[in-house]
Amino acid sequence: MTVVADKSTREQIVDAADQLFYKRGFEATSFADIAKVVNISRGNFYHHFKTKDEILDAVIAARVGQTRGMLAQWEACGPDPMSRIRSFIHILVANQALIMRHGCPVGTLSTELAKLDHPSLKQASGLFTLFRVWLRKQFALLGRKADADALAMHLLARSQGVAVLANAFHDKSFVKQEVRQLCEWLESCAPKPAASNR
Repeated sequence: MTVVADKSTREQIVDAADQLFYKRGFEATSFADIAKVVNISRGNFYHHFKTKDEILDAVIAARVGQTRGMLAQWEACGPDPMSRIRSFIHILVANQALIMRHGCPVGTLSTELAKLDHPSLKQASGLFTLFRVWLRKQFALLGRKADADALAMHLLARSQGVAVLANAFHDKSFVKQEVRQLCEWLESCAPKPAASNR
């Protein structure tokens, strides 16, 4: 695990914690684990964060910022809602190696915090809400305004299921097959043109 040297110490701590929380889990990661990656003393560490919960809140805030940036990029680069939704589906392929090893970063953190009944669960699951709202908007633009939210939730649920099973079975062909099927499903979601009366 590498930390970029030109970032501030606080940013390095958040980056290291983010990776460790994802790969080891929030509960299994200690202050000492994070400090070791960043290569700082405990005193310097406590200057920035007093508790692990404070670090967790900073990690979630960073993830929210990154997710907003990614969604904005898809919005700017995708010429139409179909291609933008396809960008979401293809996360499964782009992050396939990490997902097979550690699962979905959003899903695994939300699941762990739910088991711990942690007060930051609401903020963590807010990442799902970001995706839900964005996907709902894209489906509405696609012409499916009436059931846009149901379609967004279906796609979120299906992608989370794929991530869980990819992590369980480590099967690349399964991920590719599911992504292909999701893209076919997406094509079927486009409203059919009205039949001509001629």
